[in-house]
Amino acid sequence: MTTGNQKPRRLTIFGSTGSIGQNTLDVVNQLGGREAFEVVALTGNSNIGLLAEQAKACGAKLAVAADDSQYATLKEALAGTGIEAGAGREALIEAGARESDWVMAAIVGTAGLEPTLAAAKRGADIALANKECLVSAGELFVKAVARGGGRLIPVDSEHSAIFQSLEDDQHHAVERIVLTASGGPFRTWTRDQMAGVTAEIARAHPNWSMGLKISIGSASMFNKALEMIEAKHLFDLRPDQIEVIIHPQSVIHSMVGYTDGSVLAQLGSPDMRTAISYALTYPDRAPLNVERLDFAKLARLDFEAPDEVRFPALRLARTALERGGVQGAVMNAAEEIAFHAFCAGRIGFLDMADVAERVMEDMTQFAPANSMDEVFAADTEARHRAGRIIAHKEMAA
Repeated sequence: MTTGNQKPRRLTIFGSTGSIGQNTLDVVNQLGGREAFEVVALTGNSNIGLLAEQAKACGAKLAVAADDSQYATLKEALAGTGIEAGAGREALIEAGARESDWVMAAIVGTAGLEPTLAAAKRGADIALANKECLVSAGELFVKAVARGGGRLIPVDSEHSAIFQSLEDDQHHAVERIVLTASGGPFRTWTRDQMAGVTAEIARAHPNWSMGLKISIGSASMFNKALEMIEAKHLFDLRPDQIEVIIHPQSVIHSMVGYTDGSVLAQLGSPDMRTAISYALTYPDRAPLNVERLDFAKLARLDFEAPDEVRFPALRLARTALERGGVQGAVMNAAEEIAFHAFCAGRIGFLDMADVAERVMEDMTQFAPANSMDEVFAADTEARHRAGRIIAHKEMAA
């Protein structure tokens, strides 16, 4: 936000057509719109019509489609507006390299790593909604942000809650962090019941409104598994300091436990705009039009331990944390390939974890993540191996 003669804050929004991106633009409008913010660049995936509408509405300087083949369509949609169009991997990286003060990193998957890294290297504040930057690149990404001089502010509701619950200069007193999970739509289902689940059924989250990838990740708890690895790097934690608890109401977004027995929690309605607004205005807070909690109506808050037999993704995350190196990148890449195969009806719901585990076991010999080249090499190899496993499953079916 701006006051007096202060210049508008310059923003870049990666993944503006997705759920997080659309909520970010809503928050920007609530907090002053063009008077307070200058949108440098927007990027989107396949919804070119929406991307063009967004760019025109907020006065973006640049709009980029992730797919090269969409360049002509986007350019035509922006004709006569003065908004520059781009498409493809290099254009995404260029969007990240353009000068802006704050970047919303909300491209889903490993595709978001390179453009976000470009923004981090030039010193932008990174509002991180892309889990893969830390799951795949971990320490390398954190070091890149530190060298660039920007801040890394989490946007996932769970990590934002931890960020808000961490007391200044008390990292030494943190005993544990507790990530909450709704349990998804299959919290009470048996493995036999989950075996026949389709992508359409799996995408129906009970509390949050999210995109397909995150919704299915919530149903399989792969989303929470990635958050475990992300938390390790965000908050410089040991694997044994990271816990997960099922909390069906999604009111407590996560907690921090201290060595004196105190537990600090952040609560709120399940609305991503709260975490987005906090990342945009940090260290301040701004008035936001979201639903307020009514504790009398809530009446109760429930908790239960997660079942790592029915939801093996959590166990795989612990394995990746213990092994370190590129295991996070391997797990994430294999899961991405398995996710797409599940959505296409090529494998079953339970097969996603099986594919990821088999690839992780096959790639325990891979080198530590000493460079981004090693991360990308492990990612590529994991995708190839996952593809072969999926093809064999299809042949055996």
